[in-house]
Amino acid sequence: MKRTIIVGSTLFLLLSTLTFTGFVVVKGETEEVSFIIKMGVTYCNNGTENWTFTEEERAISLFMNNTWQTVQLINHSYRLDNTTFDEDGNPMAVLQFPKSQLNLGENISYAVTYYALSKPRLLPDIKEENSSTLNDIPEELKKSYCGEGDTWLVNDSELRDLAYGIAKGETKVLIIVKNFITWFRANVTYATKDTPRYPNETYVERKGDCDDQAILFITLCRILGIPSFLQIGCIHMPKRSPTQDTYWEGHLTTSLKHIGWHGWAMVYIPPWGWLPVDFTYVIGGLDDPLDAIKRAAVTSQTTLQYMNISQMDYVASSRMYSDFLKNSDFYVYTQDEMMEVPPTNHGNDTLEKLFPWIPIIATVVAAVTAAGIFVYVWKRGKPKEIESNPSLAFRA
Repeated sequence: MKRTIIVGSTLFLLLSTLTFTGFVVVKGETEEVSFIIKMGVTYCNNGTENWTFTEEERAISLFMNNTWQTVQLINHSYRLDNTTFDEDGNPMAVLQFPKSQLNLGENISYAVTYYALSKPRLLPDIKEENSSTLNDIPEELKKSYCGEGDTWLVNDSELRDLAYGIAKGETKVLIIVKNFITWFRANVTYATKDTPRYPNETYVERKGDCDDQAILFITLCRILGIPSFLQIGCIHMPKRSPTQDTYWEGHLTTSLKHIGWHGWAMVYIPPWGWLPVDFTYVIGGLDDPLDAIKRAAVTSQTTLQYMNISQMDYVASSRMYSDFLKNSDFYVYTQDEMMEVPPTNHGNDTLEKLFPWIPIIATVVAAVTAAGIFVYVWKRGKPKEIESNPSLAFRA
């Protein structure tokens, strides 16, 4: 994913805190849990031209800090040039590489480590009869999160007909969202591919993975004036065996250890505020359409929120970066690892000694830097339970 950096954006501040009322504790979680996340990347130039790094290719995410989690960057291979925000307001840091470009046959690696404190997750006690209507949504939120953008094709005539056809004149926001979820459950099959789909593609194909389905859903919500955006995060998966796969005609190699990447929608549903809607990873199964909210993956402390996508052309950036690597004969090797640890001082050097890096091509442990890379890593790193347990995914 190629990131467009916008310094001083306030969007992250608007999205970083979930504003709920009428809290209930999810799944009986009452204590904080802690994780170490190690991520890194190696760039290799096997082409005929020099590879000049952009600032975006040196950028790393700083995750989110909000009422559900606190994440600290505790180690990084190179000094930080600066900290900033991308165009969707996600906090970023830019690494100071020892060289600005790679010559033929050269490579460069970096690694970063995060300490994450995940807190008990609170959700409101949502009921259809208590839902507010479309008229109760603040106009400023509609302006910020109902626009077309490059990913959300809100002016597509077929998608507009679909949105209004499913809503059938309903005005209560929660009921509209429930009707959308029911439609997805009956009409869209889980299937993944190398790069994300635009909403019209998912609609025509009637299939898509977590982010594909979320993008179509977000588009339908925005058509009706319901604020929404895409959120991406990682899930701790201690029972999942380590994986290593090669994609994009061999130009991208990814390794994952006890971590899965996932995407879901965030939707503004009055009077409760921002709520998650998950289409492919519903904890405990989907007995009721509203379980897509109540049992979304992010309601578990094992899931960490990574970044929000509202303005950037998420689909095009992924496809463009794939083409860039293949056409230039450049290669990228990544590895991600996530492990639960006792709560501790995030600056404790002993903690780092307990969890040494697992190398891949030099000393890599991966992180998802350029957006095309990141998009693909978490798509391919989706939790395997989605595939093995049909109750976790919507199927026709």
